[in-house]
Amino acid sequence: MRRRMDVNSDMGESFGNWVMGDDAALLPLVTTANVACGFHAGDPVTLLRTVRLAKRSGVVVGAHPGLPDLLGFGRRAMKISPEDAYAYVVYQVGALQAALAVEGMRLHHVKPHGAFYSVLKADEELAQAVAEAIASLSPEPILYWPAPTDSALPRAVRKRGGRVVGEIYVDLEYAADGSLIIQRTKHVTDVAKAIAQVRRYVDAGEVLAQDGTAVALDAESICVHGDGPNALDVARGVRRTLEEAGCLAEPVLARAA
Repeated sequence: MRRRMDVNSDMGESFGNWVMGDDAALLPLVTTANVACGFHAGDPVTLLRTVRLAKRSGVVVGAHPGLPDLLGFGRRAMKISPEDAYAYVVYQVGALQAALAVEGMRLHHVKPHGAFYSVLKADEELAQAVAEAIASLSPEPILYWPAPTDSALPRAVRKRGGRVVGEIYVDLEYAADGSLIIQRTKHVTDVAKAIAQVRRYVDAGEVLAQDGTAVALDAESICVHGDGPNALDVARGVRRTLEEAGCLAEPVLARAA
C-alpha cells in the first residue's frame, strides 16, 4: 500500500484574456503545479500570477515546457534539432525560474508537454539534449513522466543522476500495455471511476485498463488535468480518496525517502 502520493496538475495555460481552467480553485487541492512557460500556452502575466497563487497555497512549482506552438496548444509535431530542444528547455524553464526567484521559490521539477513529450519518448538524440538541459538547470533535477518510465527521456535523466517521478492519470483511459489513450477533446470525467482508480493504485500499485486488464505501474504522483470540464470534482475526489485510504498527499522529494 502507498503511504504517500503527490497530486499534480498542469496550470498557467491561460493566454491574455483567454482563460483555461480554474487554477485559483484547483491549487488548494493539489500539492504540485506544472506551469506553462509561454511556448504552448501562458504569457508573462499569467506565469507570475500562477506562481504567486501557488505560493499562497503552499504548492511546489515545476516547469511545463512545450513546443513553440501557441495556435496548436503544443500538440502538433515539429521536426526540431537537439540544439533546438536544449534551447527550448533552457529558455522556458529559465523564464519560470525568474518568476519563482522574485517570489522566493525554487524550481521543483520539469514535465514536458504535449507533442514535446511524445517525441521525447522515443527520440534518443533529443532526449539526451533535454536531459542535459534539465541537469544544467537544477542541482537536484526531477523529471515528471507518465508511468511506465522506461522511455528515452527518463533513461537519459537517470543517466545524469536525476530523479524520475512516475505519474498515473485518473482522467484518462489506459490501454492494456499501460500506455495512455489520449483524448482529442476533453470529456467529463466519471468521478466514481476516477476515485476507484486512485484507490486501486494506492492499495495494489496497479490501474485498470480500458479492456479490464490490471496494469502494474510505478508512480508517485497523480495527475489531474486542470482543463477538464469537471476537474475540480475530480481533484476533490482524489484528495478525499487519499485521505480515506490513510495516504498522505504531499510533494515528491528530490531524493526518495
